[in-house]
Amino acid sequence: MSPRDIPASILIRSSLFFEGLPEAAVERATMNVVTRNHPPNQVILLENDWGSSVYFILSGWVKIRTYNLDGKEVTLNILGKGELFGEMAPLDEVPRSTDVITLAPTVIGNMPAQDFVRLLTTEPQSGIRLAKLMARRLRQVNRRLRLRESDSVSRVADILLFLAEGQGKASASGTGTEIPNLPHRELSSLSGLARETVTRVLSKLEKKGLITRDRDFLCISDAHALEQLML
Repeated sequence: MSPRDIPASILIRSSLFFEGLPEAAVERATMNVVTRNHPPNQVILLENDWGSSVYFILSGWVKIRTYNLDGKEVTLNILGKGELFGEMAPLDEVPRSTDVITLAPTVIGNMPAQDFVRLLTTEPQSGIRLAKLMARRLRQVNRRLRLRESDSVSRVADILLFLAEGQGKASASGTGTEIPNLPHRELSSLSGLARETVTRVLSKLEKKGLITRDRDFLCISDAHALEQLML
């Protein structure tokens, strides 16, 4: 059964955010969720939009984007199934601070912001869950910032491990971790390296047997070996 065939209020509960919360509270929070199907490269949110919804990814991938002072696009994060975004604007009542764009065909559940805020104010565990999500994202960003002066291999290895931590899944053969085989321009933006450099490093890692690639997925064969490259 595809995500299109499952009611949004049921599908959205697969998000880790709702895990362990009282069923009645989850049901109230998700009763007004609406699903929308988006093609690749569609803008979901724009910087400076006001926050009337919180978004849950039911399938597919999105990137969180901003621009630096030189006007160059910077990818801050890649999010996939089970993740949420747009949660900050309703909480601090200010406009959105980033753009969100789909990277693949994506199904998103839109939860009214007032339902999300009500859940946070009535269920303490949901606030703790959100705080843990924020802390994890902050740790990831801090790690990437620390590696900005490292060599290109370390920086690409870090991005692959970063994606595996957030969106990795066991490969069908059980011998590695699969992540989406993103366009090299996205890996370039995440790592701060030139696209040509990313391509060269990925080829090097593939020749060493640390990764394998096909059209849709990149498989990390040995995560520990990738971690060693960053030391």
